Amino acid sequence: MKTFKMISFGLLSGDTADYLPMHDGIIINQENSHRMWILEMFLDVEYKERFEKLQAEEALVEAKVVISYPENEPAAFVLAVDTVQEIGNRVSVLLKGRLKRQRSEYAEQLLSELLDRGFEGQALLERFESDMRSRPRLKKK
Repeated sequence: MKTFKMISFGLLSGDTADYLPMHDGIIINQENSHRMWILEMFLDVEYKERFEKLQAEEALVEAKVVISYPENEPAAFVLAVDTVQEIGNRVSVLLKGRLKRQRSEYAEQLLSELLDRGFEGQALLERFESDMRSRPRLKKK
């Protein structure tokens, strides 16, 4: 197993990620045959009901997670809420799931989409670098 610091956690809803303000977070690659990961984060107690609802529904959620360093690209996960535990005025949320396979041609597809939208020159470069970090969903071609 390998353990990493979770820098940020964003729940995906459509094309946008709702990044939750974490107090702390850890992510564990179990390195097993099922390719399972465990994520634990500490949030304000106001998020308790949101995750309890997802747990009760046994919903699979998609998330973007930045691991180890803020400048790392977010990794996409498909997760299920395993445990929601109130600790004082905070809540511990334990999620389990798998790393989502990224499209191997993401950079090329992103560049093509930005060019189609009329970006050029320095604006193209800045938007490309920004989107490579945030990894927005691309239109299906």
